[in-house]
Amino acid sequence: MRYLPYEERTPDRQYRDLLARILADGAEAPTRQGPPALTLMQQTMRFDLANGFPVITDRSVASFWQKPIGELCAFINGATTLKELAEFGCDWWGPWATPEKTARRGLPPDDIGPGSYGGAFHDFPTAEGGGFDQFKHLVEQLRELPNDRTHFVSPWIPQYQVRGAGKTPRTTIAPCHGWVHVRVLGDRLHLHMFQRSGDVPVGVPSNMIQYAALLLMLEQLTGIPAGAYYHTISDAHIYADQVEQARTMTTREPRRLPTVRLTGAGRAVTDIHAFRAEHFELADYDPHPGLGRIPVAP
Repeated sequence: MRYLPYEERTPDRQYRDLLARILADGAEAPTRQGPPALTLMQQTMRFDLANGFPVITDRSVASFWQKPIGELCAFINGATTLKELAEFGCDWWGPWATPEKTARRGLPPDDIGPGSYGGAFHDFPTAEGGGFDQFKHLVEQLRELPNDRTHFVSPWIPQYQVRGAGKTPRTTIAPCHGWVHVRVLGDRLHLHMFQRSGDVPVGVPSNMIQYAALLLMLEQLTGIPAGAYYHTISDAHIYADQVEQARTMTTREPRRLPTVRLTGAGRAVTDIHAFRAEHFELADYDPHPGLGRIPVAP
């Protein structure tokens, strides 16, 4: 990935402006999580990676920026249990795999279910039996048919997401992100990640990192240079107990986005299942101060 020199990059205000739009125009809606949320539909950001990698600067995420990448690596490898997720450094999934939540869905203890991200990405059910590894196929198809329009991955297994009377979902949380469409245009890789539902103060910054990192993984595996990352959120929201911190971020001046590259070990990876969080390194990061813990709705 070739970045512009840091001083030549344009400060990016897309995330800050997204927060401001939701605060100004969002409709208040009830949620299953408890607090109501201000919500806007269909919000899109576009990041030309030459201008910097989308790690937000409106508050510091320096202490955890690699963790979302580790989470995506876990999902690509089919992780669906707390033990499997912990092997990739993901130690925050406990609230989504409580005994109460798993029992209600007929799942084993500590299991978020076959309808979760890892199940869909690595073991998507097929009519022939067995599972289909979507990311393995994505890389193969990009290598063989780079100009195709069908480079697509979905986290959604419809029959496992059913809700209502007499229906039992097969996951403790419906996937919020991970609809991925990759296109080769002008000899560059472009990756569009569609997100069904986005907690903009907390979840979205992590999603921006992990799917932009996926673009760097695909660049490494295909030899096609990374171009732009597109992030669309269908239901973009700020919970009522996040409003104060969100308003603070909208008052801060935009700053330049940083540099994220693969390490030497990362540049030696030839299988998408072999990537790990430590294969990525961050430089040129100059964020505003952190805001303490922002509430997360389980």
